[in-house]
Amino acid sequence: MKNEFKKGFYFKTYEAPFQSPFDKLFTIFKELITHTSGDFDEAINWLRELDKEYKLTDENYTIDDFIEDLKKKGYIKDEVKGDGSSGFGITAKTERAIRQQALDQIFGNLKKSGNGNHKTKYAGSGDEHTGEFREYNFGDSLERISLTESLRNAQVNNGVESFMLTENDLIVEDAQYKAQMSTVLMIDISHSMILYGEDRITPAKKVAMALAELITTRYPKDTLDILVFGNDAWTIPIKDLPYLQVGPYHTNTVAGLQLAMDILRRKRNTNKQIFMITDGKPSCVRERDGSYYMNSNGLDEYIVDKCYTQAQQARKLHIPITTFMIARDPYLQRFVNQFTEANQGKAFYTGIKGLGEMIFEDYEANRKKRIK
Repeated sequence: MKNEFKKGFYFKTYEAPFQSPFDKLFTIFKELITHTSGDFDEAINWLRELDKEYKLTDENYTIDDFIEDLKKKGYIKDEVKGDGSSGFGITAKTERAIRQQALDQIFGNLKKSGNGNHKTKYAGSGDEHTGEFREYNFGDSLERISLTESLRNAQVNNGVESFMLTENDLIVEDAQYKAQMSTVLMIDISHSMILYGEDRITPAKKVAMALAELITTRYPKDTLDILVFGNDAWTIPIKDLPYLQVGPYHTNTVAGLQLAMDILRRKRNTNKQIFMITDGKPSCVRERDGSYYMNSNGLDEYIVDKCYTQAQQARKLHIPITTFMIARDPYLQRFVNQFTEANQGKAFYTGIKGLGEMIFEDYEANRKKRIK
């Protein structure tokens, strides 16, 4: 009697993939080092506390063994601190690992692409086939002519016996342009980003690290500049993202927008955009004489009007601004609505959760536009 095999599903208890003791701890360590803004000692202290509570290690592999492995693998290095004492600091290898983990967490469904570009929605004499055909137009590249479709067209138009191929028979395969995108990511580092018992700066950092890793690995021809704004605005290199902290600052949105537009003016790419992550109202502007005008009470009309002016200026430069507002106060939403209308950009009212996915989706959507 022959064996009968039945198709179906077999269910069993989930078995997590094997991880070495080092890999398990390293995943947690990368999270902690992000939360502590690169402070190795604080991250290890937190790791020891987690070990006590959740029994992460045993007598065969301890936290001290983990630290030794970090050093051997080049993730930490000896350094002298500001007070003259010796200790450990993270290396560029760790910074890359943190960015990659942020990318995996936020954009984990992405796969690396070798071409390094995005598509636009405009068909024409581009460099990626769409699978669609159209009639030949003067100026089309000869390389785009589909020989098979053109011969078939000639047979239909002229018959087999008196076969001839004319310009009117030529069929061209459509292609899409591959555009490049220049993005400036603005991160609010005012004091409100850690107020009310909620850490908002760490998710913002993780989003920035993930976006940086996404662009450098998947879309290397795109550019990403990151700036932070408090009382003033300044750019930071990608490698410094893990160390980013908030300060005792007000929110000078105007300075951030001015710097972002200055950066984008120097870019040759046609597609340009600004992403702004903020949780507070604009409360500061710098005057021409170098002094600061500050007002944290409600929305100051003088400050708000300057924000609207910058939004309009960006619109004239064809630079859309997408605002990710980590606050739900009605009066702040009204301000963001008017700011967005002045720029003809977009606004998302979101909490911390899901921020990264929203930014990625908007990046992909904007990336497919071609501004003429």
